Amino acid sequence: MAQTLTNLNINDNNAVISALREGDEEVFDHIYRYYFRGLCAFCSQYVTLSESEEIVQDTMMWLWENRKTLIPELTLKTLLFTIVKNKALNKISHFEIKRKVHQEIAEKYETEFSSPDFYLENELFRLYEEALRKLPAEFRQAYEMNRSLQMTHKEIAEKLNVSPQTINYRIGQALKILRSELKDYLPLIMLFLFLQGHK
Repeated sequence: MAQTLTNLNINDNNAVISALREGDEEVFDHIYRYYFRGLCAFCSQYVTLSESEEIVQDTMMWLWENRKTLIPELTLKTLLFTIVKNKALNKISHFEIKRKVHQEIAEKYETEFSSPDFYLENELFRLYEEALRKLPAEFRQAYEMNRSLQMTHKEIAEKLNVSPQTINYRIGQALKILRSELKDYLPLIMLFLFLQGHK
């Protein structure tokens, strides 16, 4: 029988893995809150904060979706940090490709627009807004409350009267749909959103 959350030691790898394998949502939510900020800080050494949060969210969704394949011999902390690092390094390589595309587009429109960067930025936001409108209402609501209003998953859950795990799922699905809709432009769009938030 799995331990209750009050008795669970987050550093007891076997107990934590066992609880996850049994589908204990409360333990997963505890793990999410325990590691989220540290993983984001670690990931931000490689990519932007906005991209870091996306990577960590995606990693946590992967953990939940693949919980039954976890083995006690594999240290959860090492697994999470390794996945986040690999995703960040992949993001860097993709961003370099998009940076080159950005430069080519800017050069292409240089003779037609006084500010090609301004044109490209507005075009990217237009694509982003179109993708947002295609999200199911519940997914978009949770995503925008988290990204635009800076509300935590717990705060959103309390506001909407649902569980934090439900909010984790909705935001995770929203990110997946956005990635699918925007494909290779997402890293560049996320960069513009990050810069907008720090002007």
